[in-house]
This record gives sequence, C-alpha cells and structure tokens, in this order.
Amino acid sequence: MTKRKLAAELLLVLAAVPLCVSAGSLLFADRRYMLVAAVIALISCLLFFLSFEGRDTGTKKLVLISAMTALSVAGRFLFSPIPFFKPVTAIVIICGVNLGCEAGFLCGSLSAFISNFLFMQGPWTPFQMFIWGAIGFFAGLLSKPLKSSPVLLLSYGALSGILYSAFMDIWTTVWFDGTFLFSRYAAAAVAAIPVTIVYIFSNIVFLFALSGPIGKKLERVRTKYGF
Repeated sequence: MTKRKLAAELLLVLAAVPLCVSAGSLLFADRRYMLVAAVIALISCLLFFLSFEGRDTGTKKLVLISAMTALSVAGRFLFSPIPFFKPVTAIVIICGVNLGCEAGFLCGSLSAFISNFLFMQGPWTPFQMFIWGAIGFFAGLLSKPLKSSPVLLLSYGALSGILYSAFMDIWTTVWFDGTFLFSRYAAAAVAAIPVTIVYIFSNIVFLFALSGPIGKKLERVRTKYGF
C-alpha cells in the first residue's frame, strides 16, 4: 500500500463518512437514515473494490470478508438475550488485523447495516456503521503490533469498547433536540458507564476466545492466496 493510497483511504474514512452522517442529520432531520446508511455502505464498498483493482485475489478476499461479516451478524443475533454483550467488535478487529484496513472497515460498517435489519434500523445506524468500520480500519493499520502482542490486542479491544460508547453518546446527545451540548454529552457518558464496562468486558472475552482460532485460519488463507 503506497503512502498516497493510504492517505486517500484515510481521507475517505475520516472525512467522507462523518460528512455524510452530518449532512443526513442536517438536511433530512434524521428522517432519511436508511438513505444515509446506504450511502455509507456504498462508500465502504467503493473503498473495498478500489483497493483490489487489478488484483486477482479480490473475489477470494471478498468471500472471506462476507464470511466474517456473516459471522459478526450471527454472533450479534445469537447473543441478543444478553444486553450489550456482543462479539461484533471483536470479530471486526480480527478481520481488520488479518485482512487489512479496507476489509476491517467493510466488515464493521456492513455488520451494523445488515444486523440492524434484525435489531431495527434507525438514525443511529450510520453512527454504528462508521464507528465499527473505523475500529476495523485502525485494527488493520495497527495489525503488526496487535498480532505480535496479545496484551496490545486485548487493550485495543478494551479501548474500542470505550470509543464505541463515547461515539454513540454523540448520537444520544444530538437525538434530544438536534443540538450538541457538552454538559448533556457528559451526563450521557456518565450514565453509560455500566454499559461501557460491559462493552469492554465482552470485547476482551471474545478477542481472547476467537482471535487465536479465527486468526490462524485467516492467516493460512492469506498465505495460500498471497493476499
């Protein structure tokens, strides 16, 4: 991956997606959240397909990412009886670490979009798509240290739980009247501390249980097909 290409992808993820969410909130007053979510899904797909332009491994990798996304969606459904205790973030991190930035972002964003057909779509969907996608993207960027150190991997999972909760609290704050107040955000963040703790714990548990077996299988496929 060239520096220019990496910079372009960072710009796309860190600028285009938040701008899309903001534009959807301002222009449509959160009444076209499905349209905004679909646009974000399209951006993530473009990010993926552009990254494999001219390669002969694109289809094989697409199958792997589809399988990881399906596993993430199934895991969220399977653990639905346990509030906030889900394997989605852990699977997205594993995907990003083993398959790269683009795959991590695609897995994260589509996991939110697809699973919310079961858990209910809403104005929060684009926020979930972006934060889960960003977690997978940066897991890909940090793949070398995360692969080499289980402690760093679990720490990243714990940090991801905090960041996910903190980012979704932005939606909680804006949802009341369309404005952002720091005092309201701080109150929402404090009220969400028990939930955040569950996020952290679930990420650590699922990363500890799944990163080894799934990571080894993905690594074998990576080596076989030269991803």
